[in-house]
Amino acid sequence: MAALIGALLAGCSQKADNVNTCNDMTRIELTQEWDKVFPLSDKVEHRKVTFPTRYGFTLAADLYTPKEAAGKLAAIAVSGPFGAVKEQSSGLYAMRMGERGFVALAFDPSFTGESSGEPRRTASPDINTEDIMAAVDYLSHLENVDADRIGIIGICGWGGIALNAAAADPRIKATVASTMYDMTRISGNGYYDANDNEADRHAAREALAGQRLADPIAMGGGVIDPVPDEAPQFVKDYHAYYKTPRGYHPRSGNSNDGWRTIGTQAYANARFLYYINEIRSAVLVMHGSEAHSRYFGEAAYRYMVEGKAEGYNTIGKPNPVPGNKELLIVPAAFHCDLYDGGEGNFIPWDTLEQFFTENLK
Repeated sequence: MAALIGALLAGCSQKADNVNTCNDMTRIELTQEWDKVFPLSDKVEHRKVTFPTRYGFTLAADLYTPKEAAGKLAAIAVSGPFGAVKEQSSGLYAMRMGERGFVALAFDPSFTGESSGEPRRTASPDINTEDIMAAVDYLSHLENVDADRIGIIGICGWGGIALNAAAADPRIKATVASTMYDMTRISGNGYYDANDNEADRHAAREALAGQRLADPIAMGGGVIDPVPDEAPQFVKDYHAYYKTPRGYHPRSGNSNDGWRTIGTQAYANARFLYYINEIRSAVLVMHGSEAHSRYFGEAAYRYMVEGKAEGYNTIGKPNPVPGNKELLIVPAAFHCDLYDGGEGNFIPWDTLEQFFTENLK
């Protein structure tokens, strides 16, 4: 297996050819062979890259560039789903946007895939938001990218993180949240806010506190396998993606031993969509009509535009720039159909191209 060793941490310098150098001895290893769950398009150039975050991690990524492109191009950073890797859905999104004329970067978040960070498969609202902003940093320094024309795509749990990053970083000119989860809301409230009460949160906090003493690095398990007949449809859909050749990858937590048991503890006490009603740049929230997660996207969209929605105790002011916000419901699509299109080719690639073309002028 061919491999490239990269060592890029916060404070590293960047050469004109976008090769980063630093004196830190932390290193990551990148697989150079094509190991995605989708075939490489002949319309793009592909290469593996690394870049630093301001928390000192090195992120591994795939850079897709349209062939025969000239001049400064608009660029898009992509990540998600939560617990997946760039060889899965995010890489497909990036490659498809590369085919359509954008420089596109699919990256593994901190603690995940080929990126650095210990313990593996853990999370932080701050660190994950920084991951996106660090990707914007990296794209901004590429010679073939117009730094004033950068957008982002967040898939599933990274849809909510993308909205948080867009609220924090005005360099992000356009954001797509696809089949999104609000990871802070579900971590604190449970599915459909069924555990949105002090008693249930206290019980969960006690369990996590006990887990920290018993075994803080224990893994919580990936997608259930085999799936019981009585399992909800969305659990069966996750299995159909992560546990079959359609989407299985050996570095994906969701495909294997999952997430660290205490890995999202910080998310449960956070509500990181608080300021999305102040996002001035363009946002497209895209969900399947049949997705179990649809309520996350609809609530986030309503709060972003009106400053008020279910699942948000805070009432904010209406968005100062509501006209460039859009909610797109894809008919007949389930949650995982927007990972790769599913059997119905549900991802509206033309719509995504139009959205980014219009808003990354």
